[in-house]
Amino acid sequence: METQPLSVPAAIHARRTTRHFQPTPVAPELLDELLDLAVQAPSAWNMQDRSIVVVTSEDGRHALSKAAFGQPQPLEAPVVLVFVADPTAWQHGNADIAELAVRNAAWNAEFTAMFNSRSEFHSLRERGLLRENAVKNAMIAATYVMLAATSLGLASAPMNGWDADLVKQAIGISDRAELAIAVLVAVGYSDAAPPHPGRRPRDQTVFAEQYAR
Repeated sequence: METQPLSVPAAIHARRTTRHFQPTPVAPELLDELLDLAVQAPSAWNMQDRSIVVVTSEDGRHALSKAAFGQPQPLEAPVVLVFVADPTAWQHGNADIAELAVRNAAWNAEFTAMFNSRSEFHSLRERGLLRENAVKNAMIAATYVMLAATSLGLASAPMNGWDADLVKQAIGISDRAELAIAVLVAVGYSDAAPPHPGRRPRDQTVFAEQYAR
């Protein structure tokens, strides 16, 4: 039976990190919808310097579990999404990005010229921040995935604790030293309804104008 997707605020309140998953597969059309929403995530200068590798095979998920020091999520979840950040994306042609933005009347000539100059990315390179920038963009996309998954009735688990070299090996990019693994997100159906662990009062973590000392 189809369910009405949750609103963004409702998904934010309902989202939980799932530790264990049911073996129920995710329907291909539902996974397609989730990925369509994921790629709508913003990135600096719309560079889209992050990719998602969708791992559903048993062999692939076993390899990711091994890369994650035996964590069970990749073994139990029917889908694991690996977010790959590419700090070198700005060096590619990327003419299609500007052409589409201009065609959609999203960019004017001045903004397009700034994009084509790559001045901000040269600055990031000088400051050693290209990798950080790409990983941040990948993490934004991962957040979109987790909220969209909740909205669509799916559960998710962002994963820490994995060997980047083994993750790269599992998804076939062992020879790509320039790429970074940002995060793994397991997706499926939770085997339980995890309780909310709670959050600190907002006034402990949200400040006006300046960081509280």
